[in-house]
Amino acid sequence: MSETVLVDIDDGIATVTMNRPQAMNALSAELRRDLAAAMRMLEADDSVRVVILTGAGTRAFTAGLDLKELGQQGLGAANADTPDANPVQAIELLTKPCIGAINGVAITGGFEVALACDVLIAADTARFADTHARVGVMPGWGLSQKLSRLIGPYRARELSLTGNFLDATTAAAWGLVNRVVPADALMATARALAADMATIDPGFSAAYKALIADGYAMNFGDGMALENARSSAANAQVSAQAVETARAAVQARGRSQ
Repeated sequence: MSETVLVDIDDGIATVTMNRPQAMNALSAELRRDLAAAMRMLEADDSVRVVILTGAGTRAFTAGLDLKELGQQGLGAANADTPDANPVQAIELLTKPCIGAINGVAITGGFEVALACDVLIAADTARFADTHARVGVMPGWGLSQKLSRLIGPYRARELSLTGNFLDATTAAAWGLVNRVVPADALMATARALAADMATIDPGFSAAYKALIADGYAMNFGDGMALENARSSAANAQVSAQAVETARAAVQARGRSQ
């Protein structure tokens, strides 16, 4: 791993930081490769239960592909990345929850990296933008399909066909992010949420995450059938005593919150 990606693991929570603050954490070929490698490493580490992804500094989560580098290599360079250098795919293949802690701008390819996460917590200084059309490059990491499914086609077209920025408060109102917090509370909020997620059995967490993702990719009827099939198979293995023990623990936790 190079210095472009920092990984810190503490009590089952891995914090991954894209570390090119002088370049607004732009996704150079090296950073893309190292970010994908970090996600694969964390997937294989059984001690890690939850991943938090953020950017170094206060200006940017990531400003997207490094256009200066692509101007020298050609705009098709990122699309020519091998699968092991595709950070979005590596994030999506995580079976563990991934929380995006959006500390600044998430632009174009950086927007796509954010959307690969399972949950988004945004600093009040965060902003999102899809500038693909202004650069004259088609998205290749899923933005054209994900954004309309998340915020609706009308709002997606507004963002993608203007390249305008979307502030964090509006992003939350549109359902793009889970919540907005003061910038100095961002990482503490993300860690607190990660700590809650880390208390769930890893195998169950992975299966439930897969059920949501697989069903979301289907039409509603097929998704319901998928849930029925998987729940029938899984729940048949759960004993009454296990349910009773879990029920008591859930009630105790609810009383303490």
